[in-house]
Amino acid sequence: MSERKEAAALAGVGVVACAACCAGPILGFLGSIGLAGALGAAVFGVIGALTAAAVVAVVVRRRRARRVAPCATPGPTGPVTVDLGATRRPASGLR
Repeated sequence: MSERKEAAALAGVGVVACAACCAGPILGFLGSIGLAGALGAAVFGVIGALTAAAVVAVVVRRRRARRVAPCATPGPTGPVTVDLGATRRPASGLR
């Protein structure tokens, strides 16, 4: 074998050894980035959904409170006397 082929073969073996040795950590790092991205998206999605649910609950509660409040005031119990004052006679000629 020529010296050039031996150098190329040695470089090829070095590349394969480097790939075999470093592939695991590189793939692990890339996987952790992907996992962190997925977890981040899930966490922010859940936070967004909870915030939206809280806002909807507050709006619904306020609308119900406005609708129920006038009816919820206690009224008088029993008969109520009403003073009509003096009755007026119709003007003459309008019978």
